Amino acid sequence: MIDISIIMATYRRPHTIVSAIKSILDQRDVRIEVLVVDDCPDGSAETVVAGIGDPRVRYMRNPNPSNGRPAIPRNAGWPLTRGEIIHFADDDDLVPEGLYADALAEFRRFPKIGIVFGSIEVFGEPSKTLTDEQAMFARAARRSSRLQRLGSARAFAANLLFLNLLFIGGSSLVRRHCLEAVGGLRAELEIMEDVDFLARATRLFGVRYLNRPSLFYRVGPSMMRSQKDLQGALKRSYVRMQAGYRETFGGWDFYSLKFLARAVLRFI
Repeated sequence: MIDISIIMATYRRPHTIVSAIKSILDQRDVRIEVLVVDDCPDGSAETVVAGIGDPRVRYMRNPNPSNGRPAIPRNAGWPLTRGEIIHFADDDDLVPEGLYADALAEFRRFPKIGIVFGSIEVFGEPSKTLTDEQAMFARAARRSSRLQRLGSARAFAANLLFLNLLFIGGSSLVRRHCLEAVGGLRAELEIMEDVDFLARATRLFGVRYLNRPSLFYRVGPSMMRSQKDLQGALKRSYVRMQAGYRETFGGWDFYSLKFLARAVLRFI
């Protein structure tokens, strides 16, 4: 009798994982389970997670460490959970109070919708990066609200594939059958594996935007590794995302979304 299963991939984050898990365990009016998948070969999170002492939290060590590809530990974890709704939480972010109850209510109001997400609030040490990220996600929230009024899954998918970020794995909750239908997350992507999955699942199953925070996002090093060539990795990942989408949905669908993004959505 689990409503939401949380999969938390972790890699040597003992100082933040406890607060991340606590923000999940504090959620009200919802039945949850948390599966921590440790991507560190020496199991650095095992003692910390055991110390939480809550039966809703389980620990597993990834038998095949990913060397910095988060899709691998996440794919290892989600099939081992039981909830109808899946949340891929990061080990250094926080889940806002009341999110799970609000998201679950939205899923029940719209039983055919596959994804629910909200806005992202950024926190961390004051820096230019922090300011830039705050501005970027504020724009994403405004755009998401406008796209919601259009009521088009294609518009959301087009924006994810060809324009700026709207939401990420940590800020969204998905129905289990969405993951089953698309075969989980694509492990070959260096980064952006969550956005790739969300674009494909959005196109197939639709999405709802909650006009409330769904993630407190910590600005800092990448969860799984230090990304020295971020811009290059982003470019390569988007190329692969777009190629994978075209292969799955066909050229007509791909180019119609590209036209929608470039000719219409960028002006919204």
